[in-house]
Amino acid sequence: MSEIGFLLIPHMNRPLDHTPQLQTLMRSRGVSTFKELSQKAGISEQQIRRLRRGQIGQMRLETLQKLSQALRITIADLLKMFSEETPETASLQHEYQRLQSQLSQQRDDLWQEFQQTSLQTLEPWLLQWSAAAYAAQQNPQLTAVKLLPLVRPIEQLIQQWGIEAIGTVGSEIPYDPQVHQLMSGTAEPGELVKVRYAGYQQPDRLLHRVKVSLVA
Repeated sequence: MSEIGFLLIPHMNRPLDHTPQLQTLMRSRGVSTFKELSQKAGISEQQIRRLRRGQIGQMRLETLQKLSQALRITIADLLKMFSEETPETASLQHEYQRLQSQLSQQRDDLWQEFQQTSLQTLEPWLLQWSAAAYAAQQNPQLTAVKLLPLVRPIEQLIQQWGIEAIGTVGSEIPYDPQVHQLMSGTAEPGELVKVRYAGYQQPDRLLHRVKVSLVA
């Protein structure tokens, strides 16, 4: 029993060797040597030796990011290919997922900020356009009607942002104080009113109320 135990212990403690997996991945990416990979990723050859030895859990996330870009593979897949389940790699995976979630949230925040800034710039046009387009359509002889196709790209951009027009200028609809704004006078809910300026909304909020007037 003692002899068997003596033989098994060195086998169980033998260092991991991920060199074959790394070489296969490198060949598929057109990288011939570890030195070339080091230069392409902008990291030291010592870091690549750590990867080959299964010590990915001891590597910085920044280093893994450079390696993943050089090998055209995600960090998540890199971790799966070159790590064993240890507290270090589990911590690294958790940190990677946290950063991915943080980056995703930052992208969403920046996109919303961009939309909000753009909307503030477009707001005067947005509020007046529906009435101007209606007036041009009512009188095709006006030169302005020829400008209508030119603003279609802006309308498409607004739609891509999830902004929807409420009400059609010139139409008569039941008065709804939640989304309508009377330009003058008073009206009871459900009473017919005429749309003078379209309103705008996004799925989660009302941007501008529909401006309406009493039906004569």
